[in-house]
Amino acid sequence: MESNSDQLPCNSLASIDGDPTPADSPVKERCFDQREALPGEPRCVICGRYGEYICDQTNDDICSVECKTILLSRRADTKKPEIKSKKPRNFPFHDECFYVKDDRCSNLQGETTEQIASLRSKIDISVKGQSIPDLILSFSSCNLPAKLEHNLESAGYVIPTPVQMQAIPAALSCRNLLVSAETGSGKTAAFLVPIISHCSQIRSQHVTDRKNPLAMVLAPTRELCVQIEEQAKLLGKGLPFRTALVVGGEALAGQIYRIESCIELIVGTPGRLIDLLSKHNVELGGISVLVLDEVDCMLQKGFRDHVMQIFCALSSPQVLMFSATISLEVEKMVRSIVNDLIYILCGSTNRPNKSVKQIVIWVDPKQKKQKLFEILMSKQHFKPPTVVFVGSRLGADLLSQAITLATGLRALSIHGEKMMNERRESLRMFLTGEVPIIVSTGVLGRGMDLLKVRQVIIFDLPNSIEDYIHQVGRASRMGDEGTSIIFVNEEDKKLFKELVQTLKSAGAAIPRELANSKYLMGTFSVSGRKKRKFGS
Repeated sequence: MESNSDQLPCNSLASIDGDPTPADSPVKERCFDQREALPGEPRCVICGRYGEYICDQTNDDICSVECKTILLSRRADTKKPEIKSKKPRNFPFHDECFYVKDDRCSNLQGETTEQIASLRSKIDISVKGQSIPDLILSFSSCNLPAKLEHNLESAGYVIPTPVQMQAIPAALSCRNLLVSAETGSGKTAAFLVPIISHCSQIRSQHVTDRKNPLAMVLAPTRELCVQIEEQAKLLGKGLPFRTALVVGGEALAGQIYRIESCIELIVGTPGRLIDLLSKHNVELGGISVLVLDEVDCMLQKGFRDHVMQIFCALSSPQVLMFSATISLEVEKMVRSIVNDLIYILCGSTNRPNKSVKQIVIWVDPKQKKQKLFEILMSKQHFKPPTVVFVGSRLGADLLSQAITLATGLRALSIHGEKMMNERRESLRMFLTGEVPIIVSTGVLGRGMDLLKVRQVIIFDLPNSIEDYIHQVGRASRMGDEGTSIIFVNEEDKKLFKELVQTLKSAGAAIPRELANSKYLMGTFSVSGRKKRKFGS
């Protein structure tokens, strides 16, 4: 069906129950002609009914011509005037800032290598690999689609962060990457910008080809997948770039429908994708870019087999891997999987974000709740919105209820046993300020951009120092200062050595009981504390 201002470019390819939609089915003119959306189906961004169509100008889900007209009218009212480009400024040659690339001025007179090495050192970047692409100091240096540059500016990305300066040009050069950068440094945009640019350029060049997925992002938790997909939609607005979210807790039929609706990017958890691939014939031959976010977690025992199954089902994709904690074991494992790897290290990797102040308190297990209530009732120490991390699902539910009863402050819990819609609603209420406290298991510990959160309380110390680093990092985003309060007692003895080393490296105070603990001397056996699975 041809596209114009009064009709939509394509009908749904299939109904949710698998029966094909008639090819000559007329496009619905009014929203009240459309049915209500079933669980897991796309919803119209205007009225909330079944989003049967995708707007050809905005890539939003819509239900009818009427809602498309309303959507385009709203976009026209809020459209910003185009920003006129300024003439490039000529920098002194010996100022490292001369390196802002410009196609009209590519001759760097033989001193590029030394200047780039100096600049990498100044912004705390180190690289390993062969023929590493030069870094960039502006998004305009990357030959990105003009609409993508506009979306970046609208989203607040004025200049690239250090990790983006090196990772984006390297990814655009079709190289395999292993990137280690501290929490809150902009890693998500570092892999989404190259993906969106790559996908939109392919679609623009091959308009009539069958539109199978071109890229895939795997992440360990549903919440992180949802966040990545939302960010991808934001940066891909107005481009031939659509997404599909494949996670547990949502109807599988709706996710299959979305994948079959001409999308470019799949974002999902490994287990759900394996479930989908085992039951349905999904064409993955066109996927040329695979991202493993939180790669150290993704290559652990619980995820590794599923990740490798998916990797083997693809046809030699470019692989981009990111995390704030990458050990030598992970690096060796990655090098056994992919060739021609570039390793990018930004900032103080494998350490908590230096913008977060760590306050460790020695608290007897029986006194932890009372100490938490004292902090939450203190005007001096309570700085909402606050995330409280615990070690079990039951503990999250019970502690959130106890906080509300003891302090009068509203608190919600979030963990893996809750339904997806309940988890989304709890997170929405927390991020919008309706609820000042959220009690979470590891589901919010990795990769999550928690916006205005500047205080984290680790009620139960996690099982690994890597998870500790990620949880502490939730208190800072893009260099903003935050505070993390950590409860410690002898039940956490297996982490004492690594914790003390981490605190010393950050210059944080160490409680006397921890510093003098007998468990810091030599080796010791650990018993009695059951290991918890990440994200439980």
